[in-house]
Amino acid sequence: MPARHLVASGPAPTGPSLRTTVVASAAAVGAVATGTFTALVPTPGDGTTTTAAADETSTMNPTLAAMSMRIPSNATAIGTLAPISFDSSDSSDTGQPAGFAAADQHLAALGKGSDLAAKLAKQLADQQAAQAEQARIDAIVAQGGLDGWIAEALQILDLPQSMAPSVKKIVMSESGGNPHAINNWDANARRGTPSQGLMQTIPTTFRHYVAPELADRPITDPIANLTAGISYMIANYGLETLEAGGRTNSSGGYVGY
Repeated sequence: MPARHLVASGPAPTGPSLRTTVVASAAAVGAVATGTFTALVPTPGDGTTTTAAADETSTMNPTLAAMSMRIPSNATAIGTLAPISFDSSDSSDTGQPAGFAAADQHLAALGKGSDLAAKLAKQLADQQAAQAEQARIDAIVAQGGLDGWIAEALQILDLPQSMAPSVKKIVMSESGGNPHAINNWDANARRGTPSQGLMQTIPTTFRHYVAPELADRPITDPIANLTAGISYMIANYGLETLEAGGRTNSSGGYVGY
């Protein structure tokens, strides 16, 4: 087998100093970071690097020589990791790093946005419900008759339509639903001020309690009469009496107001 190396006898060659090794290692690390690697070889005492020494290094260490190739400029990076740094000196009032505070603010903004969307959705639903209810009342009023008159009177007085059945119960007990009904037999009639209309009001009561916008209408006008009778009952007996469908005696029978 051919000899790989023949070393002449004599003093042992002096290897690279510790400083040279450290510098070479540092250069290798820096070269890898920048995409290039340059072989560094020991230098003679006069500080020059010989071509032979460099060639010998390449021959003795093919791997080191191969690493001296420059990474092509058109190489494409597969991915990039960008570390996020939180400086402890940059913190919020709560003592948390500013990055966490910003995240909390972002989450809070999202929560407020969700609440606003829910409120807007509820407002839209309420508006649609109010429009539907108004359409229902308008349809009842358009049909006329007792239900229509009651619906319009409650609307004028700004009272809920849920009171319509109770008002109708009072009307049926007082006049039977006849807007031209006149009581000619009670004490009021004997005094010359008979009760009239759907709610059987006397003229003075009608004039005092009728809705102002209907004051020019006659006592037998169904809507005007209803506003007067309803307002009188609430003022003298309370809203609960109207909701109960009028006054009753101990046996549950209707008592006129």
